[in-house]
Amino acid sequence: MMNRMDRRPATAAGAGAPVIVRRPPIGFVNADKPAGWTSHDVVAKVRSLLKSAWPTPLKVGHIGTLDPMATGVLPLCVGKATKVAQYLVTEEKTYLAVMRLGVRTDTQDATGTVLGLSDHAALDGLDRARIEAACREFVGPIRQLPPMYSAVKVGGTPLYKAARAGVEVARPSREVFIASLLVRDIDGPLVTIEVECSKGTYIRTLCHDIGERLAVGAHLARLERLRVGPFTRERAVTLERIESAIRSGSIDEILTPLGRVLAHLPAVIVDEAAAGRVVHGAPLMRAATDGSAVWREGQIVRIGRKDGDVIAIGRMEAGARASTGKAAPGQIRVDTVLTETDEQNVED
Repeated sequence: MMNRMDRRPATAAGAGAPVIVRRPPIGFVNADKPAGWTSHDVVAKVRSLLKSAWPTPLKVGHIGTLDPMATGVLPLCVGKATKVAQYLVTEEKTYLAVMRLGVRTDTQDATGTVLGLSDHAALDGLDRARIEAACREFVGPIRQLPPMYSAVKVGGTPLYKAARAGVEVARPSREVFIASLLVRDIDGPLVTIEVECSKGTYIRTLCHDIGERLAVGAHLARLERLRVGPFTRERAVTLERIESAIRSGSIDEILTPLGRVLAHLPAVIVDEAAAGRVVHGAPLMRAATDGSAVWREGQIVRIGRKDGDVIAIGRMEAGARASTGKAAPGQIRVDTVLTETDEQNVED
């Protein structure tokens, strides 16, 4: 259970008012980012809302930056969920992009300055078969040159700073993986594509490169992110819904629990006595687990209670060797504690 609440008899200082005992919220919010907002804007908005509703500051972070013009899935980490980003399966992402053929821009998207236009004859000579054939060439491992208008650093300086100064910086290409690239619609120069790709892929660079392959140029006109790992657009919630849930005290309704997001990690279930030691960082002996997890040295696991509440991330170890040379019983080293050792009291 992510956010336990109990009512306890008030003390004299409470003047008869009931006291709500709450755990700080821990989990993920699958936010639907609107156009015009930076990823940081969304984080700042949610952090501000939580600050107004919670007695102590709560950390909020995001997984996978979206450019301001883009919309769609922006997973937010709330509370101690910010500590588990490294354990998430978020390598695969899916986008729905609209590229405009025949127009090159300096940013490779619709926000930039037009650098060149193709003539109508070149565009008229393109049919669906040629466009799909060009797209197929970009499926699989490819190399991308990071755009100058990006946060990639060269020599410690973000490329966008050099770009704004009119300086072109030599930078190495990067390998990314395009799992699938499907043409969904063609409406004149506007081509809608659905892309499933690896982390680090620049969709605007992909559109630019497809345009170059077709010898007409192109840029990204619109971008919608449909999926980041287990987070999908169908289940994304608007900023208005997030605000309503926080202000009404029903944030649990929009939180994705740790157990669901970390379901790819083997579960190690412990009783309350062992859980009490784990939340203070003490190693967990193999004998204290329920024995359901297959023991593999180095395996990262989620440690939880029987009710599904994930309390920590740990790593299986073989254990020290005794003087006889035999391996001692294994243990799980606690890497990250994901629950509060102390609850917070809030006057109702």
